[in-house]
This record gives sequence, C-alpha cells and structure tokens, in this order.
Amino acid sequence: MDSGTVLLVLVTLQRFAEFIWDRQNTARLLKAGAVEFGRTHYPMLIATHAGWLAGLWLFGYNRAVDPVYVFAFILLEVGRSWVLASLGRRWTTRIIVLPGVPLIRTGPYRFLRHPNYVVVAGELVVVPLALGLPLYALLFFLIYACVIAVRIRAENAALTSASSHGDVDVLTALRRHAAPRRWGIGEGRY
Repeated sequence: MDSGTVLLVLVTLQRFAEFIWDRQNTARLLKAGAVEFGRTHYPMLIATHAGWLAGLWLFGYNRAVDPVYVFAFILLEVGRSWVLASLGRRWTTRIIVLPGVPLIRTGPYRFLRHPNYVVVAGELVVVPLALGLPLYALLFFLIYACVIAVRIRAENAALTSASSHGDVDVLTALRRHAAPRRWGIGEGRY
C-alpha cells in the first residue's frame, strides 16, 4: 500500500472512531438532561467533512505523501488529543449544554475558546497538502471557514445563554432556542 493510501486509511479510521465516540457521548449527555443548541447547521458541517474525505479518496488515492506535511499532521493530532483529553466524555460534534455543569477551562481551552476548530482547519489543509493537492486544500479551507463561522456564532450564543441565566432558567432558555431534536452539532465543552 502506498503512503497516500495509508494516510487516507488512517484519517478515515480516525473520523469513524470519532463518529462512534460522538454518538455515545451525545446519547449519554442528552440522557443526563443536556440540551442541543444550534442544530440547523449540522448538515452543512457533516457535508463539508464527508465531501472533504470523499474528495481526498478520489484525488489523493495512490499518491506519495510529503513528509513535511505528515509531520505537521502529527502535530495537529497531538493538539486533537489534547482537546479530546481535556473534554473527555463531554466531547461531541454537537453543541450540547448540560445545565449546572461549568465549561471546560483546562487544557487548550485555557488559551483558545475553540481549539478544536483550529485543529480541524489545520487538518483540512495539511492532509491535502501532504497529498500534493494545494488547490483542494484552499477550497476546503474556504468552505470550512464559511461553515465554521455559522457554527461559532451558534456555539457562542449557547455559551452566552448558559452563562447569562441561572441554573434553573438555562434549560428553559435553551429549549426556547433549540431546533427539532433530529439536528445538532457542537464541540462539546458543556
């Protein structure tokens, strides 16, 4: 198996494992009384990631990788691991608020409000560059920038709403702004 295919297999397995972990954490948090916030943009985010990965398999399959970008990808994965370790079982791809539970302020969250999005933006650029696809990297960076702008607005609204209401009122306030339960997404700091 060539190096490009190995990289794509690893990235695909990573995304699949995260999908499973997201489902488990989301179900557990919702069962504990958490509320999803900003669900309407979830399909855009999923489509961006799925399209990115599918296109990489289409255009990057059987390509040699540039070791400099593979090293950059490894550094990004260290950052991703730091984010995941900091959030633990509260990590999810959805914006989920668990009333009465403080935000995570340890790990990379001491320095950045949304470190996971920085890591993901880096991955969306570095993996295509590792496969010699600079225009693809630029295209998906621009797409992700548009989608994540919507996402960050929704997450910041959830943070503001959760912090501006007392514990008793948070659930009511969030439900008033929540969309139907079938949609959702978030970084899971809640």
